[in-house]
Amino acid sequence: MRQMPFEARRSATMLLLLANVIAFVLECWFYHYPPRLHPPGYEYLALSADGIRHGFVWQLLTFQFMHAGLLHLFFNCWAIYMFGRHLEEVLGKTRFLVLYFSSGVLGGLVQAGLGLLLPYGQFAAPVIGASAGALGLVAAYTMLNPEQPLVFLIFFVLPISVQAKYFLLVTALLAVFGMIFPADNLANAAHLGGILGGILFIRYALHWNWRLPRLGILSRRFSPPPRPPRSEKRAAWPSATEGGDDDLRAEDFVSREVDPILDKISAHGIHSLTERERRILERARARMAKR
Repeated sequence: MRQMPFEARRSATMLLLLANVIAFVLECWFYHYPPRLHPPGYEYLALSADGIRHGFVWQLLTFQFMHAGLLHLFFNCWAIYMFGRHLEEVLGKTRFLVLYFSSGVLGGLVQAGLGLLLPYGQFAAPVIGASAGALGLVAAYTMLNPEQPLVFLIFFVLPISVQAKYFLLVTALLAVFGMIFPADNLANAAHLGGILGGILFIRYALHWNWRLPRLGILSRRFSPPPRPPRSEKRAAWPSATEGGDDDLRAEDFVSREVDPILDKISAHGIHSLTERERRILERARARMAKR
């Protein structure tokens, strides 16, 4: 069975990284490096409770492409790259982008909402950075691979391995602790909101139909993806689910039954497969194992 390698040139993950880098370069161009704490114009682009109060709803998107320095940009891009590649292959480009931006928006809403309720301290300050969206990717990856070991380099030297579920738990607890006992300039509420966004997406929104229908309105129906139409020419060939797959040569079986399913996985993610298509893949694995 053919592999599905990570294609960087057409990858939404790489486009996100490129967009963040370009935005940071423009930020440094206009405001000089490193960007000042609150330069002119930030009140329209950085997320703040005051901005949301005045109707600057675009801040929920623009703040995700702004960073306070190179290290801030590096760690967010590192998280997007490490977790985004796998999620994009599993979910498909559209669902991956919806996951990323919805996590960032939810993180921004939590931060700004607390700023409206508690207009002082860390909640009142403007917020920038892609951390909410990046942590949404971490949470989604953990929901799909809770037992997967993650290896980190402490001080870039000492390796340490921890299961994804424990890493996410510690990250969430640190965000809650930072909200209760603020001691830094981290947007802990936005971090926690991003984590919740990733969890909610995998639990409840993963199988929504994100395609735009003909009327141009985003469909919210919870329905399986449509099956490809069968042509009369193909009906003359025995199907793998009709008990005739043993009569097909291996090359014909792969080209007629397996290749369309692999193309569907590449376009929409593995979670878009129906039970019939999953059974075909299982039969294909069994046939290839016998060769």
